[in-house]
Amino acid sequence: MTLKQKKEYAAILFLKEQLTQAEIAEKVGVSRQTINKWVKAEKWEERLAGISMTKEEQIKNLYRQITEINDKIKSREKGERHATPAEADTINKLSSAIKKMEEDIGIADIVSVSIRFLEWIRRSDPEKAKEFTHLFDLFIKDSL
Repeated sequence: MTLKQKKEYAAILFLKEQLTQAEIAEKVGVSRQTINKWVKAEKWEERLAGISMTKEEQIKNLYRQITEINDKIKSREKGERHATPAEADTINKLSSAIKKMEEDIGIADIVSVSIRFLEWIRRSDPEKAKEFTHLFDLFIKDSL
């Protein structure tokens, strides 16, 4: 794994799993001091505070915006129920953003699914969860 890939993986672990710097350093294969340097240089603490919506929530929000525009169009007088150029442009842009978000599968998505799966299995079999955690770590490192 390149240093850039390690930094990206570390950022995801910091922002999504909220592990300690020591835990992240161990998983990524760098020193705790390196993680600390990255946290400060890349302002991960501020990014963590700014993360408010998951990808799924963002997509739902975009769909909600399209629905609001369509509701506005439907509420117009008969014969006037068509999108204005600005509305059509907005719907097109929102639709493109949704398509891109739904098609983009990156390391963050892999980590997110891994976390949800591990939380689910941890409730019924904590030992199996430890085994899968190790396997997911290897899979993610191999995917970078």
